[in-house]
Formats: sequence, C-alpha cells, structure tokens
Amino acid sequence: MDDLKVFTGNANRPLASMICDHLQIPLGDAAVGRFSDGEISVEFRENVRGKDVYVIQPTSIPCNEHLLELCIMLDALKRASARCITAVVTYYAYARQDRKTAPRTPISAKLVADLITTAGANRMITMDLHTGQIQGFFNIPVDHLYAAPVTLEYIRENFSGDVVVVSPDSGGVERARAFAKRLNASLAIIDKRRDAAGIKAMTLIGNVWGKEAIILDDMVTTGATLTMASELLMRHGVRTVHACVTHAVMSRNAVSNLQGSMVQTLAVTDTIPLTPEAAALDKIRVLSVAPLLGEAIKRIHNQDSVSSLFV
Repeated sequence: MDDLKVFTGNANRPLASMICDHLQIPLGDAAVGRFSDGEISVEFRENVRGKDVYVIQPTSIPCNEHLLELCIMLDALKRASARCITAVVTYYAYARQDRKTAPRTPISAKLVADLITTAGANRMITMDLHTGQIQGFFNIPVDHLYAAPVTLEYIRENFSGDVVVVSPDSGGVERARAFAKRLNASLAIIDKRRDAAGIKAMTLIGNVWGKEAIILDDMVTTGATLTMASELLMRHGVRTVHACVTHAVMSRNAVSNLQGSMVQTLAVTDTIPLTPEAAALDKIRVLSVAPLLGEAIKRIHNQDSVSSLFV
C-alpha cells in the first residue's frame, strides 16, 4: 500500500476521509482553493511520482465548480508524473444528458467523459450511473460500482413482512427487479409521463394493496417524483411508503417537497454530502458507501476482482 495515494477536492471531504480510514492510510495533502479572481488553484504537497493515485471528487452541486476542480487536479497529477491516475467520481453530473432528445442539443455526458480523460485520468470509478451506457463514452477502463449491497442490508435490517419494490419510472425497472429478486419481494412499476412543465401523469402497474412499498431510484433531485409516486401508492392501498436512493442531489425545493410528502423514510448514501437543510430532515437516513469504495480501491490497486463485491 506504500504506492497508493488518495486525494480529494472540496466536493466530499468526509467521504474521502472515511475511505482512507478503511484503507488505513492518511488522506493525501492537497491544497484546492481559489485565487482572488475566482480561478481554481491546486497544489499537491507531497511526492506522487510513480504512485498509484486516486482522486475522490463527485461532481455534485455546484457541479461545474467541482468538475473543473477534478480536471485541474488530474492535470496537476499527470504533470507530476503519477504512474496511474484514477478519478473516483461517486456522482457523475450531466448523466441525464446521455443522448440527443431534440434537434441541436448536446450529449453533455460524453463531453464530461472527454474532459476527464483529456485532463489525465487513466481509469475511472463511479457509482450507480443514471444510464449504464455512459461507460461506453470513455476510452479508459471504467469500474461501475453499485450501492446495492449497502441498500439491501439496510432494507433487510429495517423491513420485514409483505414488501413491494417499486420502480418510479421505466428506466429503473431492471434495478427494481434485481432488488425484488434478492429480497424475495413483489415488484411494481410506475409509468411516468412528462411534458415541458414536468411530470404530467403517473400510472401504477402491479398489485400493492396492503403492502409496505419501497421506492428505488438512482437519485432524488427536486423530490417531485417521490412525492407524486407516494401519493399514487397510498391511493392504491399500501400501508406505508419508504424510499431508497443512491444520490441525494436535493436541489431547489426538494426538502420542502419531501417534508410534505407521504414518504415516511428516505435512505440515501453519502456519495454526495447533504446540505444543512436536508441533513435536518428527520425522514432521511444516511448509509455510508465508504467501506465499499475503499474495498474497491484496494482490489483495483492489488489487481484483484471488483465484480465479486456484488455477487
């Protein structure tokens, strides 16, 4: 482990510290700040020549600031002759812009992949991408990790009896089906229709009457989907509604939406640090993915299997 170094920017320092605790190594000394005109300044205060270096940096809000911090850190490491540079982007911004949805629109997820690669990353680690095909936007190895082991353990410890796993849209059906199979639970799907103003209508597919509903999703942004889905489920006779989400983006009026919703508990991971307002919400339960990420980094460094973590 002497050749392993872990650094972080300003996006999620607590997560980086917990990962280093799991690896039993100190967090690398890097100064990431701002010049007087707002430009990002980066300085690594220890030798990285010939080292295997990991940069923990989710591109969470403000995503453009954190993305540029990451790119500048990667460039500095490349110029400092690090042997292998791995970007650990626990939350990948612009993931929903993975295709052209209208004429003359960008594929921003591909642009972000190009930026990270050009900046100097030799490998990328990420968690619960919005769409798996984003891995194909990279010309470097991508280790796509899943928060499923952590979430499944939480569900098994806190829920028993008649549970139904609910996918809030068609894109999450595969994830929800895998959870339902492992939990030996039933599955329900919500058909969500959108227009320019937002969510237009929801239709429930499946039997949920008298059951505990657990909504699974990869991220919660404004909380509108969870709010409307919980109301729909309650109208169809569920006993209680809970939610498990990997990335707590929590933008705009998400806290007030969730506070007034019928969702009793919302379990999120620490891939993104919670805002003070979200942290004060009594419905939220935070699950740490630091041991999972730490174990993945250790296995990659030792050239062991990573996929066996999710069997």
